[in-house]
Amino acid sequence: MRTVRQLLAEKPAEVFAVTPDAPVIEAVRLMAEKSIGAVLVMRGDELAGILSERDYARKIVLQGRSSADTPVSAIMTGDVVTVRPDTPVPACMQLVTERRIRHLPVVEQGRVTGVISIGDLVKAVIADQQVELEQLQRYIAG
Repeated sequence: MRTVRQLLAEKPAEVFAVTPDAPVIEAVRLMAEKSIGAVLVMRGDELAGILSERDYARKIVLQGRSSADTPVSAIMTGDVVTVRPDTPVPACMQLVTERRIRHLPVVEQGRVTGVISIGDLVKAVIADQQVELEQLQRYIAG
């Protein structure tokens, strides 16, 4: 069973973040430029929150706010669900399903070391199932 550490090893190490006082438009531009669905909100090395496309749609677009005049801190999700590098992939799948979230920051010894998305998790589960299927087929053909 794979862990978050193994998933992070397969991804670029870069983590994209903005500060809490940055205008929302800056975060949205970063998400568009990097083709990502969320950015971390960092106060120095401290994880202050996460801002997702869903936050933007619900708290800026639907409420008629200005993304240029609204700070990220006003719409970010502050109670961030995080995982550790040794967390198994199935436990992460359970978290994203139960909490209805798409991104999990990875925190080790108080420091953010990466972010995994529901897409990363689904890809890992499919790959693991494919390996298991091939092993079973070899066993049966044995």
